[in-house]
Amino acid sequence: MMPLDERDAPLLTLLRVGRIFAPELLEANEILIADGRIAALGRDLAIPQGWPVRLVEARHLTAVPAFIDQHVHVTGGGGEGGCGTRCPEITAREIAAMGIGTVVGVLGTDGISRSPADLLAKVRGLRAEGISAYMYTGSYRVPPPTLTGDVQRDLAWIPEVIGLGEIAISDHRSSQPRQEEIERLVSEVRVGAMLAGKLGICHFHIGDGKRGLEPLRRLLTETEIPAEQVIPTHVNRHRDLLEAAADYALTFDANVDVTAFDDADEDDLSGFGAVSRLLRRGVPFERITMSSDCNGSLPEFDDRGAYIGMRVAGNTTLIADWQRLVREEVLPLEQALGLISGNVARVLGLDARKGRLAVGHDADVTLLDDDLQPQQTFVAGKRIYVGDP
Repeated sequence: MMPLDERDAPLLTLLRVGRIFAPELLEANEILIADGRIAALGRDLAIPQGWPVRLVEARHLTAVPAFIDQHVHVTGGGGEGGCGTRCPEITAREIAAMGIGTVVGVLGTDGISRSPADLLAKVRGLRAEGISAYMYTGSYRVPPPTLTGDVQRDLAWIPEVIGLGEIAISDHRSSQPRQEEIERLVSEVRVGAMLAGKLGICHFHIGDGKRGLEPLRRLLTETEIPAEQVIPTHVNRHRDLLEAAADYALTFDANVDVTAFDDADEDDLSGFGAVSRLLRRGVPFERITMSSDCNGSLPEFDDRGAYIGMRVAGNTTLIADWQRLVREEVLPLEQALGLISGNVARVLGLDARKGRLAVGHDADVTLLDDDLQPQQTFVAGKRIYVGDP
């Protein structure tokens, strides 16, 4: 398997597929792409004779919106056990092979040997390779490291920056920020994003500490900050936290992000199990997203918080958990797609161009086989991954 080099591809591309889920099933089997966007959807689309069109025949595959992973350690996470435990960077091929067209890069525990500047360089490198990539400024710690010396300036002047994160709370690795510090940071992000014309979200890493989601509950109860400004992730670390996440989502009509943990100890806490539990508790599927945390570390600590070992997270579990939700009929395909495409685009403020197959939207398309396995990935109309024939 290898990506195709399509630098010389013509301006127009016509995809002929078996079915199209936009995410709803369409009465169409062709997608016309022009200059990186979807120009038309239909059947037997007519192209004027002589126009340069690249034809992609894939009638055995199903077209869906390319997946969006909002939590990726693109420069590698880790470092909790010293410099020898830093995780590797992710490659464009590893991203696209899972049907993912868009990623949001994050720093984690290590905001010292890795910086927002490193993250920005990697994001721009992925863009050069065809991936649609964005980033959060900041890291676990408060005050957060930034590119310009100021969170609002990062949002206003750096196009790739769409928010702040991942800020760690309820975790022994966090800076133990006070409530007023959390409120001030979220407020700064909100104003900076407004000035930049972005949604501007704060992406919060939730650890397994006893405070859980309480700092975010207080934020939404005691201030005027809207719930859409905040995304708590890793909410399926343990059962009590997952139950608190369900109550948080229902109380505030808020979004929660489930992590497809590679090392979930119990099926109830896997991405599949967590989404299933949230749905049973009555959380609308529109309020749930899934992310991979890939190339982040999976450190192990003893009862005293001492580091004892680590593994590196991947993104294959995200797709496997998502496939299982469809196969076991927890959600129909059109709703399940929201968990890793449409819902994510809305949460990030990218839904004007991503998360749907619609005229005018970016031509980010994943082609799935009958087993829901990604076989081809297009980003802005360019095919950046193709599986074995």
